[in-house]
Amino acid sequence: MRNSPANSIVFLDEHTPFPEVEMAMGENSPAPGLLAAGGGLGVERLLSAYSKGIFPWYSAGQPILWWSTDPRMVLNPLQFKLSTSLKKSLKRFRQSSGCEIKMDSAFLSVIAHCSQVKREGQSGTWITEEMVQAYHRLHLAGYAHSVETWQNGELIGGLYLVNIGRAVFGESMFALQTDASKIALSALVAFAKFHHIELIDCQQKTAHLSSMGGHTIKRSDFLNAITPHLKDSSPKWVFKPIYWQEILNSTAPTTA
Repeated sequence: MRNSPANSIVFLDEHTPFPEVEMAMGENSPAPGLLAAGGGLGVERLLSAYSKGIFPWYSAGQPILWWSTDPRMVLNPLQFKLSTSLKKSLKRFRQSSGCEIKMDSAFLSVIAHCSQVKREGQSGTWITEEMVQAYHRLHLAGYAHSVETWQNGELIGGLYLVNIGRAVFGESMFALQTDASKIALSALVAFAKFHHIELIDCQQKTAHLSSMGGHTIKRSDFLNAITPHLKDSSPKWVFKPIYWQEILNSTAPTTA
């Protein structure tokens, strides 16, 4: 492991541990939250990263870059905002015999679709083939999962995430039809509420997540919130229709 005097981040060898997250670049730096580079994307490395509030994010042609943002964007399932229009979409979705939520039935398809989403301010994707294969290995090891929106036998939206114990770390979403990714996120929130998962990590602030109840907290508060749950038993990632009641009956809709 060696320090880079040019940007003050740490370069990792394959077996060296992460530095303390307090060493990450500050909020007013050129790369807020950037902590380290290198080190590989093996299962144990990724599990170590997420357990410490660190995640990989980089583009093709760059080294692996590790981040720990402060403040941290999170979604508390108890504070989830279900808009009037989305609530109507959910009711239509539930009433249609050809629509259903599945989990882990098409993980590679979900992450492949996420890698193709065009995002504002980005010329390419950060979900490189290296990342796809790394998260697929994590999925096979039982730590990465997909939440999928299906209609008439076709995958129309979804998201993927990392789960350690009862800590959940959201990664990326996609939609091929209106509200398909929002329905998947709503299903994740309903699932989380049923299984008493207190926080969904969203990593970085976006207007979309803010509109659904996401908010920022201090990194130290985020770590204090997830650490006690890392050694809990993980839920079984199967979605049951009864879970919808967790948000449809208890979430006050917004006016949007």
